[in-house]
Amino acid sequence: MIDLYTWSTPNGRKISICLEELGLPYTVHPVDIGNGEQRDPEFLRISPNGKIPAIVDRDDGMSLMETGAILIYLAEKTGRLIPADPTERYRMLEWLMWQMGGLGPMLGQAHHFLKNNPGRSEYSEKRYHAEAERLYGVLDRHLEGRRYVVSEFSIADIAMWPWISRFEWHQVDMNRFPNVRRWYLELASRPAMRAGYDVPARGLDIPLPPDVN
Repeated sequence: MIDLYTWSTPNGRKISICLEELGLPYTVHPVDIGNGEQRDPEFLRISPNGKIPAIVDRDDGMSLMETGAILIYLAEKTGRLIPADPTERYRMLEWLMWQMGGLGPMLGQAHHFLKNNPGRSEYSEKRYHAEAERLYGVLDRHLEGRRYVVSEFSIADIAMWPWISRFEWHQVDMNRFPNVRRWYLELASRPAMRAGYDVPARGLDIPLPPDVN
């Protein structure tokens, strides 16, 4: 049994989606970051950086923060969502690190300025909107001729998808990135994606481009 400490953010959704895809039993412990619950001493013992998500594996007592570490741990625990072929494994890790070092942090800045603080800094809005579009372009070119980020559905797809699900916050027209759009919609149709997206349960639907019914 996995104890999942999380909230409804792209980083939080990575782990709930992964757990749903793997079919692992888990208990959700909501950490309301809007109310500062991530600074509670009890949570800080599990996640010293004071960020969600974090897990505790009751099977072995392992506690982990940081989504990349958690995703790799869960994949290796089950032997799934991580390629067995050594070359493909490193390709998957390469793109997982790209998400953690680039896609996530830069789209997070786009959220901060474009969605949460519009009008506060024209320079920052332009900078992070341009960087969001650049990163969408990188992913779009990579997905040309590929169904998934690597040769099979993996934790790299799971890591990226929740960030792309906020395309409206990034003010990005998905039709300009047809490979990303195709990949995003295919993954959005997966039952585990739908289940993991709304954790903690708040009645939230997966965002879809305007021309998708």
